[in-house]
Parts: sequence; C-alpha cells; structure tokens
Amino acid sequence: MNELREIVFYKNYFYDFFNKQSEKGKEKIDYVLFLVTHIDKVPEKFLKHLEGNKGLYEIRVEHGSNIFRIFCFFDKGKIIVLLNGYQKKMQKTSSREIMMANKLMKEYYINTKK
Repeated sequence: MNELREIVFYKNYFYDFFNKQSEKGKEKIDYVLFLVTHIDKVPEKFLKHLEGNKGLYEIRVEHGSNIFRIFCFFDKGKIIVLLNGYQKKMQKTSSREIMMANKLMKEYYINTKK
C-alpha cells in the first residue's frame, strides 16, 4: 500500500489531545490515521465531512467504549491538517469543539498565506 495522503499537525492541539490518551487509545488513533492516509476511499466510519462546515472533517475513532473525534481539513488536495481532538461523551458532536476547529482552520490559512 502506498501512502496517498500526508498528515500535518497544526500547532500542538492534536499532540495535546493524543498525549492524554492511554497506550491502547493511542494505538487505535494511530491505526485510524494510517487508514486515512493509505486508503483511497476512506469509509465514513473513519472520516466524515461535517455538514454545514465548509471543508471541515472529523476523523472518527472508537476504542472500547471510548469515542474520539479529531477535526481536520484538506490542504492542497492530499495534505490532511489535523486540528483539535476530543473524547465524545454525548450523541451530538460538541458545537464548542467544532467552533474551535473552524477557528483553527481559518488561523491556519491566514498563517500559511504569509
């Protein structure tokens, strides 16, 4: 399998989230990130566009009873920029986390156009 996409991290938001997880949780997150970079058509189970949020996606990770969401977007087609992540505790995706992801995405574009 060849890598189709490249992952980049915007600031430390993803690392801060990732480092708080258990070793098994980190392994599962790594596995899903591997799938997202190596599968041509990633199933919605792992990567889903957030309706009403232009260009914003969530990487979906389930580990036991834990559900994690990592917000991301595509830059220059094949680059996935990872933003913030959180552990989902309710049925609905946190609007506060979505607002933060949108803010970070805008900030990324402002900072990379300089």
